[in-house]
Amino acid sequence: KQTIHPQYFDAQVTCACGNKFTVGSTAEVIRVELCSNCHPFYTGEQRFVDSASRIQKFQKKQEVAKLHVTKKKE
Repeated sequence: KQTIHPQYFDAQVTCACGNKFTVGSTAEVIRVELCSNCHPFYTGEQRFVDSASRIQKFQKKQEVAKLHVTKKKE
C-alpha cells in the first residue's frame, strides 16, 4: 500500500559537539547529545556524561534516605 508508509528523508544529524552527518530517517533533522566523536566509549576518555546533574540528584536522595533509616529489631 502506497499511502501507509511514512516519508523517508536523508536526515541531517547534529551532535552537541558540533559533528554533523547524514542518515536515513522519517525525521528531517535529528539532534543528539553524543556521537562517536565525543562518546567516552569511542574516545577512550573517562568523563561524566550528565546533562541533568543526575548524579547530584541521586546523592541528595541518598543523604535523605540515610536520615530516615530505622534500625532493625534484633
